[in-house]
Amino acid sequence: MARKQVAAAAAVVAVGFGGIPARADVPPPPGGDGAGSGERADAAGARARVSAEVGDVRFTSSEKLASGATFRRFETSGAGGRVAGDLVGVDLRRAGVGLLRPPVVAARRTVSAMADAQHAVAGVNGDFFNISETHSGVPPTGSSSGPEVDGGRPLKGAVPDGQRFGPPLPPGTSAEDVIGVGADRRGHMARLRLTGTVRSGKTSIALRGLNQYALPVGGVGAFGPAWGEVSRQRAVCGTDKVRNDPCSTNTAEVTVRRGVVTGVSGTVGGGAIPSGTTVLVGREKGAEALRRLKPGDRVRVSYRFTGPVRFRFAVGGFPILRNGRPLDGLSATGPAPRTAAGVSRDGRRFYLVVVDGRSEQSGGVTVAELASLLDKAGADDAVNLDGGGSSTFVARSPGEPSVTVRNAPSDGSERAVANGIGVFTPGARR
Repeated sequence: MARKQVAAAAAVVAVGFGGIPARADVPPPPGGDGAGSGERADAAGARARVSAEVGDVRFTSSEKLASGATFRRFETSGAGGRVAGDLVGVDLRRAGVGLLRPPVVAARRTVSAMADAQHAVAGVNGDFFNISETHSGVPPTGSSSGPEVDGGRPLKGAVPDGQRFGPPLPPGTSAEDVIGVGADRRGHMARLRLTGTVRSGKTSIALRGLNQYALPVGGVGAFGPAWGEVSRQRAVCGTDKVRNDPCSTNTAEVTVRRGVVTGVSGTVGGGAIPSGTTVLVGREKGAEALRRLKPGDRVRVSYRFTGPVRFRFAVGGFPILRNGRPLDGLSATGPAPRTAAGVSRDGRRFYLVVVDGRSEQSGGVTVAELASLLDKAGADDAVNLDGGGSSTFVARSPGEPSVTVRNAPSDGSERAVANGIGVFTPGARR
């Protein structure tokens, strides 16, 4: 990636969110860990085989999708035996890379549907997400774990590390880690931390969440129309360290309409949030702070992401390769289907990779092997994205009206996912 650190953050955003209602209406797939992560319960046990590097990578076909975007099939080997997969390399000077997403945060769509809706020439699935719940009566939200930036604007923040789904995080990494493209049109891997405030008169409350399915204990989060229709109740369940801990009973919800408090409640609700409206949700100390607000109070909500890069687009994923070296502590067990994204040392090239698995044709790879694969493909920094049945690679050949699935999803068909990464020709609508 480009090493020059860009001191900045996304622009401050005041009250008011965009978006249209949608729903997380696709049931969770069977046999997974609730995140589509590829880490089935038996994967780390009965199928565990130690491996940290793939064999030689052989490219078996190549297709130019657009200027600056080339799709290639490859074969290699790993702990699960033969491995087959797909890779698209993008020259960011001639093509673009951006966020694929449903109309709202708390919803899921297939990669094909998102790519076609946004006129992408290729795409893969993105971050891990919330699609199953152990909290009685609390619906899963379908929303992703990590941050999202779209068009330079913060769309959602990261849940606490203990609330995320998917494989364990390597030491020194966080649910706040992302990969994306900066305002400098170079690829970057970095960390994005949400900072913000809720101000009313002399009262100032720290904002610790944005359109995310879990809030830190004692925190306050903001939800707007971009969240969707799904209940916000999940945001006050679990704790910072244990996802399945009970829901908090000390909660508050404040509705702010065009900068004025219109309602204060002890119950966390759901349903579509109107344009120009922000719903503040608090738990424990955050709830106590919100209860000090009264109808008629004037309130300003502002937030931004802080970090070394000013991103135009970013999606959550945990680092597996940094400065050309696999991170310490990567899992070397449980070969599975995997998805990853990487950037070259100079940030000019972006790589999207999907590895098939759980079949005679391809056994999949471990997370450690995935880092090795991205290194051999040319990446200097890379992240692991959601895997298992979520792993999907789509592409559209020149002249074709829509994308087609190019890999072999382990569920037998595409899974609806929270977001993805798309490849775009210059000027394409996203």
